[in-house]
Amino acid sequence: MISKKMKYALKALIYIAESNEQVKTKDIAENARIPKKFLEQILLDLKRGCIIASKQGSAGGYYFLKKPHEVALSDIYRIIDGPIALLACVSKNFYEPCSDCPDEAGCKIRWALHRVREQTLSVMETITIADLAKQ
Repeated sequence: MISKKMKYALKALIYIAESNEQVKTKDIAENARIPKKFLEQILLDLKRGCIIASKQGSAGGYYFLKKPHEVALSDIYRIIDGPIALLACVSKNFYEPCSDCPDEAGCKIRWALHRVREQTLSVMETITIADLAKQ
């Protein structure tokens, strides 16, 4: 299950993509129905992840650094919710060995969850913000 923060991040990015211009936090919050304070935290995380940027002032707002068709669901998920893998020992970017597993290579649980990660990642890498905005 994705977190509420992830859901709101996607809603905000879809709104920005559909707007095709700089968008103010207030407009995103109102139109995407996201609490403004929570949205500000999310937008900051997306800025740190180099997905969006902002300009200050009356003509300012948030805009994409990358084109929406270059931003995959997997990119956003990793910024907002962290690893896609269900276990750290299966993660591509957040790998950690299991402390209770004497034989990682022969672990049946790891084998199964590696397959789950591969399938999930395969789909998440092919869906972009542009795809979501088109729906």
